[in-house]
Amino acid sequence: MNQALTETESHPWQRGFWNLMATQFQNAFSDNALKNLVILLVLARPMSEAERASHVALAGALFASPFILFSMLGGWLADRFSKQSVMASVKLTEFGIMLFAALALGMHNLPLELSAIFLMGCHSAIFGPSKYGILPEILPSDKLSWGNGILELLTFLGIILGTVAGGFFAASFKLQPSIAGFILAGIALVGWICSRQIPAVPSANSTCPMRINPVTDLWRQMLRMRLDRDLWRANWGNTGFFFIAALVQMNLVIYAQDILHLSETQNGLLNAALAIGIGVGSVIAGYASRGRIEYRLIPVGALVMAVSTIPMGSAGISLLNFCLALIALGLGGGLFIVPIAAVLQHRPSADSKGAVQGAASVLSFLGIIGASGAQMVLSTGFGVGAGRVFWFCGLAAAITGAYVAYSRRTEFFRT
Repeated sequence: MNQALTETESHPWQRGFWNLMATQFQNAFSDNALKNLVILLVLARPMSEAERASHVALAGALFASPFILFSMLGGWLADRFSKQSVMASVKLTEFGIMLFAALALGMHNLPLELSAIFLMGCHSAIFGPSKYGILPEILPSDKLSWGNGILELLTFLGIILGTVAGGFFAASFKLQPSIAGFILAGIALVGWICSRQIPAVPSANSTCPMRINPVTDLWRQMLRMRLDRDLWRANWGNTGFFFIAALVQMNLVIYAQDILHLSETQNGLLNAALAIGIGVGSVIAGYASRGRIEYRLIPVGALVMAVSTIPMGSAGISLLNFCLALIALGLGGGLFIVPIAAVLQHRPSADSKGAVQGAASVLSFLGIIGASGAQMVLSTGFGVGAGRVFWFCGLAAAITGAYVAYSRRTEFFRT
């Protein structure tokens, strides 16, 4: 008993950290379960290939657009109030959103279903800056990269199970999809309970003036970040990652249906393969960082991402090899994003972490909206097949990795 007490006192951050991880896991699960459920219900309706691609892109854009509109507000809330209280309030709001989603699904009303996706995007936009901003406040500094690795692992485990659950819900509740909405509402309450166990950290900047204009505030934050070269590059690297990840995920739905002819549940398993790779890569990056920010992992991850897309766009690839390539793609993504996330959390001052995370969220979801546009332009404008869209993703990763390798070339010779 004395030994257990000593361990608890020497690691006071552990309980709060793991409750934060549980809250984020639930958030990722619910976001992706609802989004994938609605997308699969849309794809099950009779429509042309172009209409399917447009509706999938629209769903992605509706989820992403609130991050453009409200991430800066979320950043202000994270700096002005306790990040724990912000997260708990947002989690309680999610319960109401899921009840609305259950109503929309029960009515089989596409505009309302898409509205539910939009509302979940609003919820996550407010939640994100507090989630990332609190990490350096509850973790020892030498645990930050490790904590980011665990966060990304559980995030993508949530994506795995959420995406698979969305496919399961679509297959199991075709006639009564509102049941899925009520299940997700119950899960939201679990997330709220976990959020209340996160440490109630004090406000970082209680006199921070209210920021309600996302354009001017984003511009102000970008000018400040521009003064810090590492922070500036990390923001654009983060944006590039989310552009690639979103384009891969949207294209994967179409590829699974049109090329591989998979069922809704099997479709979700492809996303699971991708998420497993990202989770494993994130944990590897967290441990490989050895208590510091390891910049050399970024171009290595980009190279793995680029190479893994080559077989994905090849004609006649088997399902097994495609899944292995997806895992490799995710692995590279995990190596790429963990050091970038650590930079975004470590470099800002204590009273501006929320604002920086808000700006990063806006930029990353500009990348996601850009991916929605790229999906429509490549598939409907230029007639690029779903397989070759993956090559475009690989090219984007290669360019990003080459830039990072060149701009931080001295890091490769550091011991």
